[in-house]
Amino acid sequence: MPYPGLDLTGRKALVTGAARGIGAALAIGLAQAGADVAVSDLPTPEARAGVAATAAAIRQAGQSSWQYDMDVQSISAINTTTEQAAHDMGRLDILVNNAGIRRRAAALDVTEADWDAVLDTNLKGAFFCAQAAARQMIPNGFGRIISVSSQLALVGAPHRAAYCASKGGLANLTRVLALEWAEHGITVNAIGPGPTTTPGLLEADTRDADSVQTDLALRMPLGRRMDANELAGAAIYLASDSASATTGHLLVVDGGWTAN
Repeated sequence: MPYPGLDLTGRKALVTGAARGIGAALAIGLAQAGADVAVSDLPTPEARAGVAATAAAIRQAGQSSWQYDMDVQSISAINTTTEQAAHDMGRLDILVNNAGIRRRAAALDVTEADWDAVLDTNLKGAFFCAQAAARQMIPNGFGRIISVSSQLALVGAPHRAAYCASKGGLANLTRVLALEWAEHGITVNAIGPGPTTTPGLLEADTRDADSVQTDLALRMPLGRRMDANELAGAAIYLASDSASATTGHLLVVDGGWTAN
């Protein structure tokens, strides 16, 4: 028998950035644990196709799913989509703040446009998604907000000034929101993935395969990039009744990167 403390049956979740990679894996994982899951991503043909595929996998797992366009750089889109998702599902119990981007550049070469794009997506967007979700959750006296941060919230890495700033900020924002919303029955936590094989990471990493493997061998005891599905258990736990006393926490799942 599955452990009942991790059963999400009847819960209603919204996952941002769910067209591919970690977002898709977490959305499907929540569905496999019993949640109905709404999924959103950018209003582009490619993202819409990915969201449709994620929604199909959720339905294949036996759960209901809804699909939305949402660019988290637009606060009006965040508010409209979150309200619509809560209406369509009947309520909103779980938010997974996954939408994010990365742009590699030496610190001397970072442009204002690059900085703003990364911070507006990874930090500002995540905050306003959490705010919109909390407005739906507070009247119900229950909620689980889970943001996807990074192991780079805890340590630095070259050529990632904007990314590290955004993910470090997200980890500390998680603590602030946990303090403010605990009285409303809402827990706020974050997951800190290490290097994970996703389309976004592969697009941003211009190194050759030998350089990547050398870096992983030196820095990551696991010796390889993780698979996005290896993060699903963390999301299920943080969304579940078993995590009712876990809040303000960054749950690092990084293959040992920050222990090295």
